[in-house]
Amino acid sequence: MNRDRVIKFVSGGIMAGACIGIAATIYLKVGGVVGSVMFAFGLIVVVAMKLPLFTGQAQHVWSRRREEYSLLGLMLLLNIAGCLVISMLTCNAELTAASEKIITTRLERGPLLCGLLSIPCGFIMTAAVRGAGMKGNWLPLLFGVPAFIICGFPHCVADSFYYVSCSREFVEANGLSLLAAYLPTVLGNYLGCNAYRLTIGMPAWFTPLTDETASTKASEDAQTTASVNSAVNADNPDLAEQ
Repeated sequence: MNRDRVIKFVSGGIMAGACIGIAATIYLKVGGVVGSVMFAFGLIVVVAMKLPLFTGQAQHVWSRRREEYSLLGLMLLLNIAGCLVISMLTCNAELTAASEKIITTRLERGPLLCGLLSIPCGFIMTAAVRGAGMKGNWLPLLFGVPAFIICGFPHCVADSFYYVSCSREFVEANGLSLLAAYLPTVLGNYLGCNAYRLTIGMPAWFTPLTDETASTKASEDAQTTASVNSAVNADNPDLAEQ
């Protein structure tokens, strides 16, 4: 990776985390359904500017190449750094209390449940990023972000903002329990982001055949048959005359 790409990767990773930090700040201040909808602003900026966000890029890392996992891990650290910057700028007693309430819920669920609940969040994120980035469909993002917040599915980058916004007393009181809840969240998000791979190679009978697809299929079959007949007639002129 050359110098320019390193600078773009580092600055982009921090900026992506800052976008999520801004979104999380909005959510903590507004709350409820409105706050969860406004949280989508952060993800919209990340996708529109193509910033390296862990839950946006994890879908592309599924191999044994160690350097890919190293870059993904570094990306998460940069995202956390971006969240830390926004927390330092915006955090007050109100945001600290709201953040501690969310993290307390994570601790009460325990590591296993935190990890399992993070899987649907990762799946939603991949659907949102693919929809907006590849097909220009922003609806999965606009609806997906409020969905994972309302359902209580942890997002590892957003959660990092809540973690760094907690008071020192809260962190010291809970110690390693915070790490035990956070790491499964990261793993769950990663697995959820790559859950789409389970559908690769899905047999044709799994997808219902609509009238439109049936008509298209019939047309394609007719064209194929005509092509085959033309080829046969070309090779056998006697058959063509009969």
